[in-house]
Amino acid sequence: MSRFWRWIPAVLWACLISSFSTDTFSKERTSRVLVPFLQWLFPHASPPTLELLHYLIRKCAHVLEYFVFGLLVFRAVRGPRRGWTVRWASATLVVCAMFAAGDEFHQSFVPSRQASPWDALLDTSAAAAAVFLIWLLAREVANKKARSQVRAGWEQP
Repeated sequence: MSRFWRWIPAVLWACLISSFSTDTFSKERTSRVLVPFLQWLFPHASPPTLELLHYLIRKCAHVLEYFVFGLLVFRAVRGPRRGWTVRWASATLVVCAMFAAGDEFHQSFVPSRQASPWDALLDTSAAAAAVFLIWLLAREVANKKARSQVRAGWEQP
């Protein structure tokens, strides 16, 4: 039962990502809100600049969504254990890549959306960045533990 509960945050986040793949968050709809806001924020920006900023915000949203998804999936895959293994990282990336591909496939059926393999690659890369961050943190924890054990060995008579 504990394994089931560990997946709840990842599943809820996946539902949130799926809601962003609907017509409500299409480029046309988000531009109605974001472009006027950007125009207010940068009153001297040209229309092409505002469009570029809108595009970049949308791509950053992909990165943020899947970075968090990668963290949550890794947490669920790892379970109660600590650390980092290639097996856990691989499983996380497979789940995230499959979900990203499925999400893009879903968007191909939404008239106001476009499916893009580049977006699926961006999403998977963001999840990989999350897994890499976990690896860095796990390595740092292991190094600190090893350093403290060495110091403890030096201090003994």
